[in-house]
Amino acid sequence: MKPSPSRTELPAVILNRFTKELTSRRRLKTGFVYDTAMSYHATPNPMEIHPEDPRRIFKIFNILEQHGLLQECERINSRRATKEEVLLVHNILHYRKLRETADLQSRSDYMAMENDFDSIYLNSNSFESALYAVGSLINLMEAVIDNKVKNAFAIIRPPGHHAETDMPMGFCLFNNVAIATRDCIKRLGVKKVLIVDWDVHFGNGTQVIFSEDPNVLYISLHRFEDGSFYPSDNKGSASYTGYGKGVGKTVNIPWSCPGMTDADYLYAFREVIMPIAMEFSPDVVVVSAGFDAAINDPIGQCNVTPAGYGQMTHMLKSIAHGKLVIALEGGYDLNSIAVSALACMNVLLGDSPEPIDPTLTPKKECMETIVQVKNVQQKYWNCLL
Repeated sequence: MKPSPSRTELPAVILNRFTKELTSRRRLKTGFVYDTAMSYHATPNPMEIHPEDPRRIFKIFNILEQHGLLQECERINSRRATKEEVLLVHNILHYRKLRETADLQSRSDYMAMENDFDSIYLNSNSFESALYAVGSLINLMEAVIDNKVKNAFAIIRPPGHHAETDMPMGFCLFNNVAIATRDCIKRLGVKKVLIVDWDVHFGNGTQVIFSEDPNVLYISLHRFEDGSFYPSDNKGSASYTGYGKGVGKTVNIPWSCPGMTDADYLYAFREVIMPIAMEFSPDVVVVSAGFDAAINDPIGQCNVTPAGYGQMTHMLKSIAHGKLVIALEGGYDLNSIAVSALACMNVLLGDSPEPIDPTLTPKKECMETIVQVKNVQQKYWNCLL
């Protein structure tokens, strides 16, 4: 029988393992996924400009390409999700309803179906585009988990975080992040996943899908305003923490007003998100990256700059051995989402984030929200005691 290491040997064993892991991941590239097939989901009326514009992903891809960032990355193959993968999260009726959209005959047929849902548009390519968004994110997450790439950015649409198990809503058809998360737990042996949702809207779909799952920590920063801001779901309040075995695995940071800045978001990260994330110690981190809290967004009406998004990305890279996947959600000013994504990708590639405006300080409303969140969450997290 081989003798166990002595006390003096143990630190050396730990150090050697850490050194090997660190240097092996350092050589990996950043991954990304993109496919024009996801641009074909559009409004039935070609003259209508919808906030969830097909050009959103092209604008991001284009700015990353123009600045030479994609040449430094490894492109991961895009693909359609299978029916079985979609059904990891959604029920069969949801799947069949969206599949029907490929065969509708007229604009009036699409508009009639749209009226069955909340804030959805559809055309003959919607189902195909949604499958590509899901399948491409699954491939990208697998590449990160299997150490084929260091970290990654999913330039995908339609978005997903509002889609619930039984219905699309809020511009979202299938819940991309939820399906990819469930897949990596079931198929790849991942034990714990952290989802950080910095879209300006509460991700009701993702939250409810994992509300009873103790192995998925969902943290969301969003405008709430006593439930008056879309999707007007009370489960987005600070007091809601999950259900059953998942109690304590939902952390809501609900802003009480518009106009939140870099200082507010970084204060939330320092005071709540990073301490909880480190205590949870996930195997991989996924960001539901809506850029609708960015300056100039017509819907979000907040003031987060590209520097702010870069700083948040930088902090999240310190968790889970840097296994970080950023997946596009919302964001409706084409220039703002492009420059914000550029800032995130720069940090994924190893650049230091740009500093935020040093004159900014957290708003009174921000600090009040953080106190409220800490009071609720401290019963679940030692780091907040």
